[in-house]
Amino acid sequence: MNKKKITRRRPSARRIEPVSCKHFTGYKPCFPGTRCYEKCVDFDPIGTRILLINLDAMGNVIATTSILPAIKRKYPESTITWITEKRTASLLQHNPMVDRLFIWEPENWLILQQMTFDVVMNVDKSRRSGSLAQSVTAKLKLGFGMNADGQIVPFTKDADPNYRMGLDDDLKFHENRKTVSQLQCEQFRLTYKRDEYILPLVEEEQAFCRHYAAEHGLAGREVVIVGFNTGCSELYPNKKMTIKQHVALIRRLAAIHGLKLVLLGGPEDTIRNAEIARQAGQFVLNTPTTEGLRRGLCYENLCDVVITGDSFGMHAAIGLRKHVIVWFGVSCPAEIDLFGRGVKLIPEGLACSPCWKRECPYSLECIQMIDLDRIVREVVLFRGTRSDSPAPQVPI
Repeated sequence: MNKKKITRRRPSARRIEPVSCKHFTGYKPCFPGTRCYEKCVDFDPIGTRILLINLDAMGNVIATTSILPAIKRKYPESTITWITEKRTASLLQHNPMVDRLFIWEPENWLILQQMTFDVVMNVDKSRRSGSLAQSVTAKLKLGFGMNADGQIVPFTKDADPNYRMGLDDDLKFHENRKTVSQLQCEQFRLTYKRDEYILPLVEEEQAFCRHYAAEHGLAGREVVIVGFNTGCSELYPNKKMTIKQHVALIRRLAAIHGLKLVLLGGPEDTIRNAEIARQAGQFVLNTPTTEGLRRGLCYENLCDVVITGDSFGMHAAIGLRKHVIVWFGVSCPAEIDLFGRGVKLIPEGLACSPCWKRECPYSLECIQMIDLDRIVREVVLFRGTRSDSPAPQVPI
């Protein structure tokens, strides 16, 4: 039997030039069997090359996603590269506006230092972020760098107001009325339009939420799920409500018809949440705390209302479009935007708040002053005004 002879076209001898396309790596074809250097089948131009540096604090990384639409408005044809810590990278994995994601590690420092960018935007006021911003090649650098004495400095006068606020407690604690997102837009020469956080869940995660809700009696339009984000960063432990306060609040809300109560938190909250659940008994469901950051977002996504301090859990709730009831004490309420979904509880007449202190020299009055009656009223108000439509999902 004669076999049909297969003829293969010889590759051109001419030198291959890299394609200015986001998908081209120079390592292998973007699609099997194609010669993308000859004919690109899915051309997506690199455009303006932007490096965004934001390593510090998981909540801050979520908040920074709010400036991505402003970047795209100014640079519609662009490639956004973001470098962040390993623990926060999963928060950006499914973000449709982030083209390249680098984890903070030596190999990636070397790669970035060999690349050329049009714009570098460094969010962080830190020497490690500033030193990287200082060392990469870019036509324009915005935000914060580091000088020869190892001091954090603004690259341009656009960052001066934010820089000054870090050095002036009165300005930061009492005078400022701008949110973090607005301050970032101004220092990066972007038009601020109060864009929301971008924190999408993929279909598998949304399916997990639906299955978990059905399995644990949390499904149904007539049910309002109230989540208690009980913890906060170990860096500022005094943002937490006490166990006694949580238990008292859970017992009061459990008496209200149509509410289901759940505990939320991360690995550092495991023991604390177990104790709250033990004391609250059948009135509250204790969700897992050790299944990873993305699963933690899923458990928070179950909720219609999230009761929280100013923490990562608060930023996650804002990003997931939840109704947020948040208390402040240590931190600055003016810097946070709830986007019209929720309320801020601010201690009135307390001269020492905010303070941004890791240890309280007094008796944690700002926590003792949390108005539990107000929280109950706000939950009841939300329960009474909630429409029949489910809580909004963030599309991917």
